[in-house]
Amino acid sequence: MKIAAAAYPLDWFDDWTAYEAKLTDWVTQAAGAGADLLVFPEYGAMELVSLAGEAAAATNDSAIRAVSERMDDVNALHRDLAVKHGVHILGASAPVVLADRIVNRAFFHTPRGETVHQDKIVMTMWERDPMGVTGNGPLRLFDTSVGTVAINICYDCQFPLLARAQAEADLLLVPSTTEAATGFWRVRIGARARALEAQCVSVVASTVGPYPKLELMEASHGAGGIFCPPDTGFPVTGILAEGEENRPGWTFAEIDRAAIAHVRAAGIVRNRTHWAETEADLGPLERIDLR
Repeated sequence: MKIAAAAYPLDWFDDWTAYEAKLTDWVTQAAGAGADLLVFPEYGAMELVSLAGEAAAATNDSAIRAVSERMDDVNALHRDLAVKHGVHILGASAPVVLADRIVNRAFFHTPRGETVHQDKIVMTMWERDPMGVTGNGPLRLFDTSVGTVAINICYDCQFPLLARAQAEADLLLVPSTTEAATGFWRVRIGARARALEAQCVSVVASTVGPYPKLELMEASHGAGGIFCPPDTGFPVTGILAEGEENRPGWTFAEIDRAAIAHVRAAGIVRNRTHWAETEADLGPLERIDLR
């Protein structure tokens, strides 16, 4: 199968038709290149604030609510495109206003017209304040025709016990938005570490470029990337594909699911299997003073 990871710039739209045309073009390009799974980034849906105008973009609260109100329509469009092209799509995540909280939610769409979601678990400092977004479980696994899929939204991939709970996944999707190179590299390193530990393929999608009318997304630094364990059947670097930083477009890689199964069963190392040994009762931590 073929995976497409987006480096996605945010645009300012005059109307819904313009957004629909953009998304349709992006999906058509990836599907036309043979992709079976398309991954869009964290908070890429924030460009929908433009449909509510500059007044809505002026404050964090009004921007979040304007985007949340659009998500039913956004999901319907993603479902239609997934069915039309016969692809799986992880849509760009969005703040979704629930009865008791605001969550960062990524919706996953299948070629059969199903929509499911994963909420982010651990919030960044910016999400905690001023955004007011909170973590929300549970962690999920999605059994699909392209393999078992898990989602760690951005910061979540930097906490190994989250991905460990999803260690049955063949594919770990990491939609991300980071304003600086330091954040981008933290996510990239986390995604690569998770691929090593779980002996899976991890996929990073990023927002890229400026979006000056919205404080929450003023600048984004990133690139698409698709990573693997550096072991039997995979590149020695652990990199299947990586895009150029801050260059919009798709990054593609072909994946053999049999290679994932093989490296887990017969790889040179067996991180996924041997993890259990780190959870054994080793007794209390022993601290030795050598000062």
